[in-house]
Amino acid sequence: MHRITTAPVAPIPARTRWAVAAGTGAALAAAWWLGDTAPYPYAQRGLLDVPLPFLTADRMDAVLQPRPGERMLEIGPGTGLQSLHVAPQLGPEGRLDVLDIQQEMLDHVMCRAKRDGLATVRPARSDARELPYDDETFDAVYAVTALGEVPEPDRVLREAARVLAPGGRLVIGEFFDRHWISFGRLHRLADAAGLHLTERRGPSPAYLARFRPCRADAPGQQSERLAPSDRDTDDGQA
Repeated sequence: MHRITTAPVAPIPARTRWAVAAGTGAALAAAWWLGDTAPYPYAQRGLLDVPLPFLTADRMDAVLQPRPGERMLEIGPGTGLQSLHVAPQLGPEGRLDVLDIQQEMLDHVMCRAKRDGLATVRPARSDARELPYDDETFDAVYAVTALGEVPEPDRVLREAARVLAPGGRLVIGEFFDRHWISFGRLHRLADAAGLHLTERRGPSPAYLARFRPCRADAPGQQSERLAPSDRDTDDGQA
């Protein structure tokens, strides 16, 4: 009988293991980055219910300031993470319109709203660059991690300004991904759309910012307020 022998296998150096792990991580990150399409695919909807750092419900409430009886518009509600939080705060006399280009997302939101007994949520399938609403309809408009997924975000901001009632407010939330809009860029686009900044919370990679139509304030009364931890000289870099 012949004895089968094998040569001992040399252990893989730690440096090599780290290199392989880093390469694998980079490949996965690249696949995620390149595969992140707009609008966000319904098949990946599970990730939309994961709360994001700095874009917490408490911060959203502080910046959006929802009040009973108001009518609001959410652009790009996804699966309804924000919708189901905001709608109850508007009370039975209020109303939350949700607008998305994907019918599947709207159906998902409405299913969850019905489950929670929220009869004040109204869906609309449309392009955010051409909002199907009259001028000065809403007390507030908001979009969380959605503006960057719409081509020509400048048009979205102009439309938001158009449908806001005098003294109304626009809240934009952004989190760093392939479609992220830096705070610096958003600020410039908002200025061009006739909107001025009144509050911002969070660093540029994960922030909430509130704007108002410039017509809502007398000349010279426009102001900008940042949370103490957010006072930086953001030039749009992460």
